[in-house]
Amino acid sequence: MAELIVEKKGSVGYITFSNPAKMNAMSVQMWAGVPEAIRAFDLDPQVRVIVLTGVGEKAFISGADISQFNELRGSQEAQEQYEHAVTGAMNAPVHCTKPVIAKIRGFCFGGGLGMAAACDIRICSDDATFRMPAARLGLGYGHEGIKRFTDIIGLANATDIFVTARRFDAPDALRMGFVSKVCSGAELDATVDLYTKMISENAPLTVAASKYNIRQVCAHPDEQDIAGAVAMVEKCFASDDFKEGRAAFLEKRQADFKGR
Repeated sequence: MAELIVEKKGSVGYITFSNPAKMNAMSVQMWAGVPEAIRAFDLDPQVRVIVLTGVGEKAFISGADISQFNELRGSQEAQEQYEHAVTGAMNAPVHCTKPVIAKIRGFCFGGGLGMAAACDIRICSDDATFRMPAARLGLGYGHEGIKRFTDIIGLANATDIFVTARRFDAPDALRMGFVSKVCSGAELDATVDLYTKMISENAPLTVAASKYNIRQVCAHPDEQDIAGAVAMVEKCFASDDFKEGRAAFLEKRQADFKGR
């Protein structure tokens, strides 16, 4: 059964892509469910960080469910509806105010690679395999998605993976800067848990302001919201969390940030 498994564990929201019979290939229903799941976690004050992952050890997401293509991408209208669902899913991690981590095992192909690119941090096991096979399927990849890759791995690396459609491994992904960390499969859970713990202990307003300012750096000058970015930083300095952070530092204790 193709589905999203959505659950909250303490300060961490988990979204697990589950379609084990097809290596977690994404159905249109799964694509359509991503924005709602991320939005719910974004609105939950208890959640400080979100993790996206695939069920099992064989795949993060192996791509889109090709078996749906004839029905859902067979006409111009159907194609537009399908692309709307995919674009919404890809944009959801980007526009989320909280950090989103892609926890990657096994295959990370096509739409899976795009979804990982939309996340803020990518951590993978050493057996992870990546590929952008659009050129093998005759699919066009839009400007927004291409820019996301060039912002992360640069023009040369983005050109490489798109025009060759080749597979690349975890060390290559690390060299490109696509992933932040590579670890053994046995260490992946603990490594991601460490990242979520570090993020959860930090001041939420500062984390949100940092993510937003990073987005503005990558945005086209005509689309940058500098005033909004400045306002978020000012909000940090005016917050109770700023007072708590200073007090905790002077008292040599762990700060208890509330996000206000």
